[in-house]
Amino acid sequence: MFLIRALLVGCVATLCALPAFAATPATLTTAATQAATPPEPTNAAVATSAAPARPRIALVLSGGGARGFAHIGVLKVLQELHVPIDMVVGTSMGGVVGGAYAAGASVADLEKMARETNWDRVLADRPARDDLIFRRREEDLLLPSRIEFGVSRNGISTPPAAASNAALEMALNRLLPAGMRDRPASQLPVPFRSVASDLVNGELVELVDTPLFLSMRASLAVPGVFAPVRVNNRLVVDGGLVRNLPVDMARAMGADIIIAVNVGTPLAPEKELGSAIGVAQQMLQILTEQNVQRSIKELHPQDILVAPDLAGVSFLDFQNYGRAMRAGEQAAQALAARLAPLALPPEQYAAREQLRLAAPALLDVALPLTRLTVESEGQINPRILEAQSGLVEGQLVSQEDVLKAASKLYGRGDVARVESEVVDAGEQREVTLKATEAPWASNRLRVGLELASDFNDKNTFAIKLMHVRSNLNDWGGELRTLVQIGSDRNLAFQYFQPLGAGSPWYVAPTIQYNSSSLDLFDKGRRTARMAYSGQGGLLALGRQFGYWGDLQIGVARSESKANVSIPADLAVPEVRALGTTKFVKFRADTLDEPGFPTRGMLFDATWTQSSTTGSAEKALGQSSVSAMKALGSGNWAGHIYGEWARAQRGEAPLSLGGFLRLSGTPSDSVTGRSIALARFVMARRIGSLPTTFGGAVRAGFSVEMGGGFDQSEPLRRSVFTQASSVFLAVDTRFGPAYLATGSSKGNTGTVYLFLGPVW
Repeated sequence: MFLIRALLVGCVATLCALPAFAATPATLTTAATQAATPPEPTNAAVATSAAPARPRIALVLSGGGARGFAHIGVLKVLQELHVPIDMVVGTSMGGVVGGAYAAGASVADLEKMARETNWDRVLADRPARDDLIFRRREEDLLLPSRIEFGVSRNGISTPPAAASNAALEMALNRLLPAGMRDRPASQLPVPFRSVASDLVNGELVELVDTPLFLSMRASLAVPGVFAPVRVNNRLVVDGGLVRNLPVDMARAMGADIIIAVNVGTPLAPEKELGSAIGVAQQMLQILTEQNVQRSIKELHPQDILVAPDLAGVSFLDFQNYGRAMRAGEQAAQALAARLAPLALPPEQYAAREQLRLAAPALLDVALPLTRLTVESEGQINPRILEAQSGLVEGQLVSQEDVLKAASKLYGRGDVARVESEVVDAGEQREVTLKATEAPWASNRLRVGLELASDFNDKNTFAIKLMHVRSNLNDWGGELRTLVQIGSDRNLAFQYFQPLGAGSPWYVAPTIQYNSSSLDLFDKGRRTARMAYSGQGGLLALGRQFGYWGDLQIGVARSESKANVSIPADLAVPEVRALGTTKFVKFRADTLDEPGFPTRGMLFDATWTQSSTTGSAEKALGQSSVSAMKALGSGNWAGHIYGEWARAQRGEAPLSLGGFLRLSGTPSDSVTGRSIALARFVMARRIGSLPTTFGGAVRAGFSVEMGGGFDQSEPLRRSVFTQASSVFLAVDTRFGPAYLATGSSKGNTGTVYLFLGPVW
């Protein structure tokens, strides 16, 4: 959804700014003058001056998203043929590959980056769930939908990108050789330039003296996918909109021969233009393709154009890196006869490579952290960020520790960018972290839709809204509002207040109202339906354990009423109750996804003691424990789940029945003073939705066993029911969706359709 809007807005802005895409003579003159200014002498430049008769060779790498992995294959062949590269110019993914190569990364390093980077995380719309703070994980269980908006006085806005910055910037950090992250792009072992587009006026922005990391990040800011970057007070995005194959920049840098690699996405055929998305994408591709064709016409007869066959590799098909690299390798090999005359003797080439390649990384030695400075652009208190980073002055800290600390801050969910700087003086280390708040994320609205049907008499729906207003004070106060309309109605307000800046201790008062209906069963047969409503409040004192767990103790006061709604002629008086409940709750959550986890675990243990005003009975004690361990191997994912609940009298706080809770039995039809359930679920990934719309498509099965019983009576095997299900599941942006069929002993098979809930 975010990508659709970004593309449409980008198209309108692009068309309006079209005249600005053509650089003015003054602009070209200035750019040419800057580009022609000799860079500071480097080892590669010295090697070049030793052979003045040899033509200067420039490598120009185009943008193309995942298709840009083909550049790695081209570089591999150039290395095998001993073709020297005197300068590199790149756009978008070409800027990433070219910048790393110019900084001293080997072809093997580039291949490793493509192979080992978790591209699903890079393209995700936020950091991985197991990197989020506990309250953000809790939101996924309350409302699994990933449809979120920013709310302000100007209305509702979408995030500026469909993908998060965290994983992308970590991947770029790991790709660059040590010490090169903040080196100006013009001062690398091989002279390097990248291109960006000014998002405000559409002008070309040539990144010359920009730090290498920022230069690569800016060039890769694909509109609608990755957030824009601010460079020298200019908001810039992917340079492909203005110069996707910057041949003219290489010529201005003094290139005699250009090896240009074009991996841009071709225009789509008419049959693929039947949707608004297709038309919007085609408009952007037309603009990009037009400037590519202009650049190709600027090539001279001695220049070489490499155009890999990337049919079947789309712009965002990052998992297909192997195919793209092979295509680049094959395209370069096909031009070996033209490339061979440019080659150097093996000894000379090896000497140049030795000067270009970065020295092997030194052992990342941990040094005492003598000074930690945390800066915040926005409303977030720097003291909170300092506590959440995990860095403490006086402790031994490695470079890797600093990167992990910066990455942890993204887990708040409201940080757009984190920059880190490490300065070593002898045996001491100083670290600066600078976090930029995402303006839309401190006032968020999440929208969800839940549907459930057994194609019989159990059909429910719910529209859910969750609003979160964070950073209300210097200690990080937060107000969360949850609204549900549908078969069940709910309205809740919770104020979360840490007891200090960055403190793990907090208080959380809550007030809520809810109403619903509940079916009553006798030996598995539905006998009546009760209408229920209640309101009340609670006060919890809690402590969070890192990002993974939470302990609460508290007291709740509630008023409720219930009456029989079906059958209508049943003469049962309305029941009213006013009660007080004491509770203790411990939770741990390290799941990577709530709907389709492949790693991590979920644990919930709750104890309550309730007393009712006017009742002569003793306080009612209840307890429940549930635990889930995720399983994952290759394309397979699943979990083992167990649940137990009991009450001193009456019925346990949990019931069984329905999909994955004794599939095939009526929902909530299995009750008792004690409840026990165990299940095993496995599913194989058989496909995936585009990242913008969801995730994996899986086919799987479950095996379940459970029942309700009275713990004061002898336990018999007959109280436990065996059940199973098979399902097709899709991870959508509204949450997990299932089409399933389930059966259990003594019940007929049942078909289920679900969207949204998490079990």
